[in-house]
Amino acid sequence: MKTVFINCSPKKKFCASAYFLALQRLFIGGKKVNEKLRTPADHARILDQIKDAQTVVFGVPLYVDGVPSHVLRFMEEMEAFCRENDLHLSIYCVANNGFIEGKQNEPLMQIFEHFCSHAGLTWGGGVGIGGGVMLNVTRILFVVDIALLLLNTVLSVINSGNFFPKGAWISFGENAALLLYFNLGVLFFLARMGSHIRKGTFSGKKYTRILIPSFIFILFADIFFVIISLFEGGLFRGWLAKKEVEA
Repeated sequence: MKTVFINCSPKKKFCASAYFLALQRLFIGGKKVNEKLRTPADHARILDQIKDAQTVVFGVPLYVDGVPSHVLRFMEEMEAFCRENDLHLSIYCVANNGFIEGKQNEPLMQIFEHFCSHAGLTWGGGVGIGGGVMLNVTRILFVVDIALLLLNTVLSVINSGNFFPKGAWISFGENAALLLYFNLGVLFFLARMGSHIRKGTFSGKKYTRILIPSFIFILFADIFFVIISLFEGGLFRGWLAKKEVEA
């Protein structure tokens, strides 16, 4: 079985869609092909890959309660391509948004469901994930924790010859367990959908989120986006952005 994973985020790197597709790939066997959809230049390459595939899994960020415009253009071309080549693919979707509730992805799921119906494809279902940006940050934190563990181990070896500093390992274990807990809902539903993808059966639409209380999520989200706005010049829209000098 050949499965094509299409990362539909317009971001070049460190996007949540890539993270969730990477997790989904863990639960699927057979031949797996990764594709990135950002511009019309990507269309022909991706369509060539799906020509002999059985399943396509879209990883899509929620934009204005729907599918990003560049993805809609691809879906139109994909529909015509599938009709011309008599393709009957199974389509699944992993959607994520920056809000706390995964249910906010419902309109996007409906778009994919109607797309499959109109294009003569099989809608297999999807997983809608809330708090996608924050969950994506957890993988960065996990890498940082690994780096700190290695640093503490090196220092411990230099200072005392101990290759297994107990405090550093306990701290790493606690942080790893906490990050795993945040992702438990996502891992469960992706594993569930992975089972359906392997069997070629209908998974249905399931919604999950980062496993922290909403009031804590909102507090950290506000802090995070204020910091991002400062770096991007977006606080009070345009006040800190670079100005273009007119000729």
